[in-house]
Amino acid sequence: MDLLINVDVDDLEAAIAFYQRGVGLRVGRRLFEGTVVEMLGASSPIYLMEKKAGTSASTYTSQFRDYGRHWTPVHLDFIVDDVAAAARNALAAGAKLEGELQSFSWGRQATMSDPFGHGLCFVQWLGKGYGDAP
Repeated sequence: MDLLINVDVDDLEAAIAFYQRGVGLRVGRRLFEGTVVEMLGASSPIYLMEKKAGTSASTYTSQFRDYGRHWTPVHLDFIVDDVAAAARNALAAGAKLEGELQSFSWGRQATMSDPFGHGLCFVQWLGKGYGDAP
């Protein structure tokens, strides 16, 4: 089974710039008349999808898209070699750090949000990563 990740954004060009500069991804293909861009460089492709703020998120909910910081139980984790360097790059590109860098038995983590309100983390494994978790 393959996994595709879709991330709604309200400004496609700004999102491309952030995910290139702040995360290290690269543009793959532009799809659907330039409203969707495939970003490559992670283990699964990430599709940035331009959806304007205030538009309906679904016909099954009364919620509308809001790109201020919001919480969702799903977020992106990027595994990196140096969590501090990754966090610095993301901050320089417009991300926000949401607390101090944390250390655990399995590694280090920076909890952040992208400029579109989506949560993301940078994770640096130590040893066997989650395999070393108690």
